[in-house]
Amino acid sequence: MRWHRIPASLSKGGTLSFVRDQPSDSAADSSGASSALSIPLGSVITIQRGYAVRSRAPEDSCSPDEPGAVRLLWLKHLGRDGSIAEADEGADVWRTDVPSRYHLQAGDLLLSEIVTGRPKAARVEQSDLPAAAVGSILVLRPTVTVSAEHARLILALLRSEAVAGLARERFGRARIASKDLMDLMLPAPDEALSTALEDLDAASQQMSRWSADASAVANLIFDTDVSLDSARRSVIQVGQLSRLRAEAAAQLDDPSYIIRTRMPYPVALRWRELEARLSTSDPGPAYDAVLEAAEVLLGYSALIAAALAHHAGVELASVAALRRRLSGGPGGPGLGEWVAILQEISGAKKRRGLSSDHPLHDFGALLSRQEAEAARRRLSARRNDKAHGRTLDAVTLPSALEEAHQDLSILMAGSLFLADLHLIHVSSVTWDAFRENAAVTFRRLVGDHPVVPTTTMEYPSNKIETGSLYLADRDRRLHLLRPFLTCEICETCRAWSTFHVDKVGGELTQKSLEHGHSYPYKADATILQAAGLL
Repeated sequence: MRWHRIPASLSKGGTLSFVRDQPSDSAADSSGASSALSIPLGSVITIQRGYAVRSRAPEDSCSPDEPGAVRLLWLKHLGRDGSIAEADEGADVWRTDVPSRYHLQAGDLLLSEIVTGRPKAARVEQSDLPAAAVGSILVLRPTVTVSAEHARLILALLRSEAVAGLARERFGRARIASKDLMDLMLPAPDEALSTALEDLDAASQQMSRWSADASAVANLIFDTDVSLDSARRSVIQVGQLSRLRAEAAAQLDDPSYIIRTRMPYPVALRWRELEARLSTSDPGPAYDAVLEAAEVLLGYSALIAAALAHHAGVELASVAALRRRLSGGPGGPGLGEWVAILQEISGAKKRRGLSSDHPLHDFGALLSRQEAEAARRRLSARRNDKAHGRTLDAVTLPSALEEAHQDLSILMAGSLFLADLHLIHVSSVTWDAFRENAAVTFRRLVGDHPVVPTTTMEYPSNKIETGSLYLADRDRRLHLLRPFLTCEICETCRAWSTFHVDKVGGELTQKSLEHGHSYPYKADATILQAAGLL
């Protein structure tokens, strides 16, 4: 796929815009996403070296309150994490004689000219002003509008080894020359990637604060004037929060903990039941729980993929086969139908017209890896053996349980993307026509328990249904799952459950993913026809 920059959009004060040619079959990559767009840095950014301070005499400095005073920023003020040190009235230098052309503006990008390891780079915010970069800092000023999200990507590039490699030996130090940056290719705007980088920065800063808190508590025992016994009690009491944080963070290295707490409710609940079965000395129920958990994982993924494909206008032959089974056969879908959907959507051709951040790409990757497909085949064979009465004896059952559990773990590891694609149940929607926003009240069905808090978000659409299930993707867009996946209080166990359409003895039913309970289908069957399921 070829991209062209629109020249008019690069005029001073304009907005960075792009247009692309129509894609050809050979231009699409394996994920169905278009190639990343790059443009030369010099076409949208000007570069200026920092202000050269000729005198550092104390009498040339001034108070921050003086008219025209600006704060001088040296390399020491730029953090490796992209931060700019907060103003310190006692340590910072303020001057009134800095020419206006060196005054920084919000949105300017600062890059260390001298490189030791990776370059330092930061974005100037309004709260950092008034200020001027000094000496060995390059000021990169966009000549077009660059969003904060796009700037985050550019900063990641500026701090990379690729930019560090531009440095050359000058005056006894490795330095980056402005002219060497002009042809540097900038990344295209990518909201999902920018959000991920922002989350990483926030996590890094949060952990740094926690580390500082823990160190401060540890120092209490010797930094206080009270008795050692009193200091000891203080450390134990005050340090409790730090210990709890560390224990909670350590659990995230346990895949089982992530599945139980972060995966969608139907998958997480089946995993919790599996773990409970594994903790006993009876391998039979544990073996059955492994196979049921595998079927629910693949069934849930297939139902979501089918719903996404339907609303994206992607026709799937596997869904057509499912329709024929529901329309004419005596029974409903099973593991074979779920696998067929996931295998079909794994082909890049089916996803070629979708945006690169569409969640259907994640589902397409689930069975695309050879290891995952091999594990799936072995589990499917075990499921078929059980359905046809080919039982395992007491001697082979323990090893079969261990092998099946390992295969299920492989599938679970490949499906951890589900933790980022939240299953939500919308309980109410209030549309504001003047603000063109909806206040959506919903429950995020994450983890192994259906009782979860209700929260509210704003959403720019009036087409959200009360009572329906949605998939919230990484960009917080909502994808309707009805009628592929619905929810209600189960008539059998009175527990809140998710359901898919099924068929027993030629009659339409609905079957719970969580408990397998089934009873007659009571919703409007014409909706199934509209969705291509009947």
